[in-house]
Amino acid sequence: MELNVRAAARLLGTDEKQVYRWIDEGEIPFFTINDQPRFNRAELLEWATSRRIPVSVDVFHRAPEDGRVGPGLVEALKAGGVHDDVPGTDRESVLRAVVGILRLPAAIDREYLVQMLAAREAMGSTGIGEGIAIPHVRNPVVLNGVPASITLCYLANPIPFDAIDGQPVHTLFSLISPTIREHLQLLARLSWALHTPTFKAAVLRRATEAEILEEAARIEAGFPSPGKR
Repeated sequence: MELNVRAAARLLGTDEKQVYRWIDEGEIPFFTINDQPRFNRAELLEWATSRRIPVSVDVFHRAPEDGRVGPGLVEALKAGGVHDDVPGTDRESVLRAVVGILRLPAAIDREYLVQMLAAREAMGSTGIGEGIAIPHVRNPVVLNGVPASITLCYLANPIPFDAIDGQPVHTLFSLISPTIREHLQLLARLSWALHTPTFKAAVLRRATEAEILEEAARIEAGFPSPGKR
């Protein structure tokens, strides 16, 4: 899903001049086609989340082409669950523990998923700061027939993660989705939630699943409906 500068600016809620400044400064992930900058939508959402840049509400306005509304934040968190004291002494062991928790069909090769996540971390940490990480592969984890989910894991011990702010990670969100579009929608909604003070505060104090879902429902109630402005 490629975006031009205008679309990237719209997604990031800024103007095109700012996007070009980020390009010139080497701050924003992009590639070129016919000497024109282009952006991968998933990478842009990840980058915005890691730099605490709120995405534009416009990302919620677009009605899906097939008319199917993707999963809500509450629905995805219910599907993934909130898990306490997830073990691990380093990034790989934590990722292995997280993958072990994910609610996946028996046929899924969990070891391969661990390797994919570890390879992604080797390319650059998914730690977004303040002790939070959103581990994922460069291409979204798309598992046909598996309900979309966001799994929230509170770690037993903070783990060095090479996060953007240098702080160890104590909380991980893991996203699973049946389509790339739903992955992008989930990532955008999670990014939005993590910019909401009450939701982030609940996460940072290791709130219960009931509290997390209550905060998520409050946020979701304010999301614009798809296709409406």
